[in-house]
Amino acid sequence: MSAASSHASGAREVPLLGDTIGENLDRTVRRFPDRDALVEAATGRRWTYAEFAADVDTLALGLLGLGITKGDRVGIWAPNRAEWTLIQYATAKMGAILVTVNPAYRLHELEYVVRQSGMRLLIAAERFKTSDYAAMIAEARPNCPALEFTVLLDGPDHEALLARGRTADPAELAGAAAALDPDDPINIQYTSGTTGFPKGATLSHRNILNNGYFVGELCHYTEQDRVCIPVPFYHCFGMVMGNLACTSHGAAMVIPAPSFDPAATLAAVQAEACTSLYGVPTMFIAELADPAFNTYDLSSLRTGIMAGSPCPVEVMKEVIDRMGMAEVSICYGMTETSPVSTQTRADDSVERRVSTVGRVGPHLEVKVVDPQTGRTVPRGEAGELCTRGYSVMLGYWGEPERTAEAVDAAGWMHTGDLAVMDEDGYLAITGRIKDMVIRGGENVYPREVEEFLHTHPDVLDVQVIGVPDAKYGEELMAWVRMREGAEPLTAEAVRAYCDGRLAHFKVPRYVHVVDEFPMTVTGKVRKVEMREAAARLLGTST
Repeated sequence: MSAASSHASGAREVPLLGDTIGENLDRTVRRFPDRDALVEAATGRRWTYAEFAADVDTLALGLLGLGITKGDRVGIWAPNRAEWTLIQYATAKMGAILVTVNPAYRLHELEYVVRQSGMRLLIAAERFKTSDYAAMIAEARPNCPALEFTVLLDGPDHEALLARGRTADPAELAGAAAALDPDDPINIQYTSGTTGFPKGATLSHRNILNNGYFVGELCHYTEQDRVCIPVPFYHCFGMVMGNLACTSHGAAMVIPAPSFDPAATLAAVQAEACTSLYGVPTMFIAELADPAFNTYDLSSLRTGIMAGSPCPVEVMKEVIDRMGMAEVSICYGMTETSPVSTQTRADDSVERRVSTVGRVGPHLEVKVVDPQTGRTVPRGEAGELCTRGYSVMLGYWGEPERTAEAVDAAGWMHTGDLAVMDEDGYLAITGRIKDMVIRGGENVYPREVEEFLHTHPDVLDVQVIGVPDAKYGEELMAWVRMREGAEPLTAEAVRAYCDGRLAHFKVPRYVHVVDEFPMTVTGKVRKVEMREAAARLLGTST
């Protein structure tokens, strides 16, 4: 492989972890029994590592007493709360496969994942916001023959599960744990497909424990760290980069609120002296825009992770300058890769952190290939990013054909993302293959236009999409969120701002001012939904 090729391998000085999640937790508990493990800011509940481990074991024994065994699928359907985390570790410890159900799902989506995964037990909140989980579960059950048990958190069945665990013989759990292997599947996460039904990415102890561990290593976590986790647990960002990064280092997990709330997040950072804060860019934008932002003491912050979607340059600068997160890290990845493949390092320049998603992580490989030929392209050329190594999923649950479409015979996961690798191995994500706009034969990457428009003083956030055009095939449309008090931008004003600073074919023809973008619950902007709405607004067809 020539030096000019877009291929890079991660460092291997620190060995991969070879234990299960339960073994790893037990080791941390032995080292740091009296340190904080988990804090739930909304209720004031907190656990030391010794207390956390005791409750995890009680719950694991309760599951075994219910008849749940290794490989059975156990669902968790709830917003972020302490019980979610306890269930995550309890299932891992006794060998059940945790199916993480999106809190935003409605009836037909719930039925799909329960049936597709063959779920035996579903543990759920009774309700949250506008979702009546209990009612949806009752309606779904007749159509889900494999679902034998349902347990509502805070209800009598949950208390019975814990009571069963308290009176069980600990030797049962020791026996179950001894039968586990790090390569066993331990988690199914349903990816939010833009077309068709979601796919269940199946992940092992080895997949997610190592990914959480190495993300934490690159953030320089120790038992002194306290990580504020406002991102959802049902997704890898919360349960892997958050929880597993913490427990593999003896750090504290801090839950600021059941779902994202900017004021609650800032308050939790202050109250718990958090050293690290996670979020997708829209979360950091909301925190920075909080009217009371300047009243919070954020001086404890050292680092954090921004991921989920590309970070605008101006937002990154504010996070470093105004929030004090000098070592903030950008992570890139996908559920199918546990999730992180590349990450910026604490000593990377601000320029690296705002213009790239970092370098390949330890024990992983990345390459950039021509989407048509599959050949690795030279550094500096755009192509599809592929990744290989310990983090690649076992497969999509029960769907070998869809697995084969994503992971090739050599073990490379094809991400569907367009990327460019520079001479030092840093990767810049330039968009999704399907998001690239071809205007009059010119390839336009929306990310580049978005970054430029972020420099406009009145623009809070912006997303750029391609819309059908009779003359050019596609034209650009910018969806813009304005700063408070700013006049709505017009297409003419945007053109004037771009004049002489952006190639003419990259200047958006249409501008649409909105209060919010359509989002997935993980903070990814749904551009497919924006294109559909744009077609209606402009009277075109997609």
